[in-house]
Amino acid sequence: MKQCRRTAGLNKEDIMEQYKQEFIDFMVESDVLKFGDFTLKSGRKSPFFMNAGAYVTGTQLARLGEYYAKAIHETYGDDFDVLFGPAYKGIPISVVTAVAYAKLYGKEVRYCSDRKEEKDHGADKGGFLGSKLKDGDRVIMIEDVTTSGKSMEETVPKVRGAADVTIVGLMVSLNRMEVGLGGKVSALEEIKERYGFPTSAIVSMADVVEHLYNKECEGKVVIDDALKAAIDKYYAEYGVKNA
Repeated sequence: MKQCRRTAGLNKEDIMEQYKQEFIDFMVESDVLKFGDFTLKSGRKSPFFMNAGAYVTGTQLARLGEYYAKAIHETYGDDFDVLFGPAYKGIPISVVTAVAYAKLYGKEVRYCSDRKEEKDHGADKGGFLGSKLKDGDRVIMIEDVTTSGKSMEETVPKVRGAADVTIVGLMVSLNRMEVGLGGKVSALEEIKERYGFPTSAIVSMADVVEHLYNKECEGKVVIDDALKAAIDKYYAEYGVKNA
């Protein structure tokens, strides 16, 4: 993998774990994390955008699973049974992470996902894909990115209603560090407060800016002074004030 290199500014590479630095480079090189002028579903005008649907090759998906597995192992440990990925983007992420967990840590974990529409025929009818949730299961939720927390609002009741399970925590790729629907704390913090389980991300936008500011990737500086100013302006309006 090509490594981005800093062209100016202070070197803070030793602050961030190596796999997190690599993950940021990986998102940029995979065209998953983009910078420019984007209109989000919320109507906000954002200078950056993340789309996990851009991971399309076998190599990309295998590496994505390994980054999630490393982050989950570091954050929550190995005491869990099921990786739950909300439809639709959470489905492939939960699958590749389960594969990576077996490869990296020798632990067999099951994957499960919900269906947008319940299937009413066949042997696998119902509202879920993959492994059936069982009483006593310890579940880790997986998403690509959380802006409003709406998917958790839909899926947490489904998971808790399917069996007597414990949700160990939520892992997402990127913490956008924006205020959630309540307008006071981040979407990840709102999920934690509402549902009572920890939330975490492989990297935050603060990590991204620290790692990419004045660094060259594939022949160009990803976050230059102008883009850094646009990101700062965005967070002055939509960022968590005490983050």
